Amino acid sequence: MPMLEKPKKISNQSVKSSNGSIFFTKKFAYLYLSDGIKFSGIVPPWQTGSFVGEVVFNTGMTGYVESLTDPSYSNQILVFTYPMIGNYGVDLASVESEKIQVSGVVVSSAAMSWSHTKADSSFLDWLKSQKIPIVMDVDTRAVTKHLRTSGSMMGAISDVQIDTSTLKPVVNIPEDFKPKIYNANQQKTIILVDCGSKENILQSLLKLPARIKKVPAGYDFTKDEYDGVLLSNGPGDPTDYKPTIENVKKALAIGKPIFGICLGSQILGLAAGAKTYKLLFGHRGHNQPCMDDLTEKCYITSQNHSYAIDEKTLPAGWRVSFRNLNDNSVEGIAHKTKPYFSVQFHPEASPGPTDTGWMFEKFYESIST
Repeated sequence: MPMLEKPKKISNQSVKSSNGSIFFTKKFAYLYLSDGIKFSGIVPPWQTGSFVGEVVFNTGMTGYVESLTDPSYSNQILVFTYPMIGNYGVDLASVESEKIQVSGVVVSSAAMSWSHTKADSSFLDWLKSQKIPIVMDVDTRAVTKHLRTSGSMMGAISDVQIDTSTLKPVVNIPEDFKPKIYNANQQKTIILVDCGSKENILQSLLKLPARIKKVPAGYDFTKDEYDGVLLSNGPGDPTDYKPTIENVKKALAIGKPIFGICLGSQILGLAAGAKTYKLLFGHRGHNQPCMDDLTEKCYITSQNHSYAIDEKTLPAGWRVSFRNLNDNSVEGIAHKTKPYFSVQFHPEASPGPTDTGWMFEKFYESIST
């Protein structure tokens, strides 16, 4: 169990960037975990109160803008294991959704000086503009070691003492929206079921010669004309997406190609009759090794998920297509004879390696034959 050092009392200690854009006096606070452990840090003076979420960690060395705007992080407090975050500022062209999705940020060090030709603002100014809490100067190595042992858990960033027994998970399925059409003049139609999709999934699909119809998670796409279905990533427990699961069951009976990514892989597994379970601390980062079960070729992948498919529950006719080489968990499933396949990792990357970007072309080939 990590030891907590009592913070020293320091008055009027300020932090200022070299370009003068950030200036504030240190204000002490804590990252509280639901098991009673707490870690000391500092917060900006404009940040007041308590901010709750599931505490998870990400091992990526870059890509903090993409990670923080990934809808799969909704209702989570993200701990970055890399020791400095914010050194290249914020490029708003690289966001994965319309806003920062996390409930809070935990870092060892937030860069006060930042520099990049494409940067629009500093990291801290960006968080402040969207009222996203951050706690800095935290021993993130100790936090990560604790989560790896005890598992991801609820927590809070707070400048006041809180009762950790009151921290409860929040269920948040993305809201409905009207279906949107892209590449309207193309002949083949792909349904993108948006359960909290990253922007780069759509951008990857738009590179294909196909009409893209993006629909909300609960939309019954089986009533539409389509050639293939892509089930996107998203936040939370896949078993909470009951209408989506029922729609995918109907789609399996129709027989047209289905491609699932991350949460979409779990939903495909549930629709097929398998079960899912929650991993101890999940997989988050862009350095996860996965092996193709048929070719035994290894790929380095980008990942962000808490749940996995239970291999023992896969029904007849289905197989494991990819495995995580760190813990041997299921990283992809495929039907043995029908055009249904999914991966737990992110072939669209952003951030992360593009080693598996070819999967979008594989999906298109399946709807073209």
